[in-house]
Amino acid sequence: MSEHAHDHAHGHGPGGHSHAHTVSPDADRRWLRAALVLICAFMAVEVVIGVVASSLALLSDAAHMLTDAASIVLALVAMRLAARPARGGYTYGLKRAEILSAQANGITLLVLSAWLAYEAVRRLIEPPEVTGGLVLVTALAGVVVNLIATWFLSRANRSSLNVEGAYQHILTDLFGFVATAVAGLIVWTTGFARADALATLVVVALMLRAGYGLVRESGRIFLEAAPAGVDPDALGDRLVAADEVTEVHDLHLWQITSGEPALSAHILVAPSGDCHKVRRRLQELLSTEYGITHATLQVDHVGERDADTVLHVGSGPAPEAAPGRGHCEDAHGPIHRRGPHHH
Repeated sequence: MSEHAHDHAHGHGPGGHSHAHTVSPDADRRWLRAALVLICAFMAVEVVIGVVASSLALLSDAAHMLTDAASIVLALVAMRLAARPARGGYTYGLKRAEILSAQANGITLLVLSAWLAYEAVRRLIEPPEVTGGLVLVTALAGVVVNLIATWFLSRANRSSLNVEGAYQHILTDLFGFVATAVAGLIVWTTGFARADALATLVVVALMLRAGYGLVRESGRIFLEAAPAGVDPDALGDRLVAADEVTEVHDLHLWQITSGEPALSAHILVAPSGDCHKVRRRLQELLSTEYGITHATLQVDHVGERDADTVLHVGSGPAPEAAPGRGHCEDAHGPIHRRGPHHH
């Protein structure tokens, strides 16, 4: 007897898929739109003042605010695409549109930081005249605007890498405005024009850090790596330690999108074991201990594919499984068995 359990029940109990995810698209869109309007309005003012004051720090902040606006627009589009139901060839829907958005945000941060670093170094060598007072006043206004925009986005669901990407853009911009304000004060009080370029390099460092983090996390999802903090080998050993389980292989653990881990595995049960009971128990374990509610488990008895093997279900005497015999000749990934074993 076997069960190829593709438990796609849409209930909320153990073993089923719980689709009550924490994302609230309508509320998120409202906060993102409010931040977008605020940023676009201030960005237009800052570009004009940056040109008048000959401040690279202000222009770099304005350029960063342009990417902030683009990141929010991208996040809004991605959220709408991700909300579409699965159909046709897209069996998961377009959920990973949000991860594409996060990766695009990370890449733009990295590209923009490279350009600003070049300009900052050039201005360190040949510093232009900078109107420090104008830079200071504008930067302080930018701090206030970005504080409000950051608060708007903090109200949205940051467990989504898509929203987190937009949030990191604006948070980095906030720090950049603080650095620019300090530079404007120094230029205004001391005449040290290179402070403007030095402030730009601070912004560059922050952009590199945020951009790298977004590209790394989105890349892990695209490459279908296990969710951060979950060791697939340890999880496999945990599954094979369950009663009546003799082997676990073809174990795959990945993320569909932010906050939606998924797992599939082939479970071998002792000939006398109850495969239905084992499957339900393992899915409950995955749900309660690991937060994995999207689990597809193929459960078979040892020797089930051998034509001469008599299968047995129940508590009575059962034939012994052939030692060392696996279910697949070429398992995809490590094989987990009871006792010491190589992963």
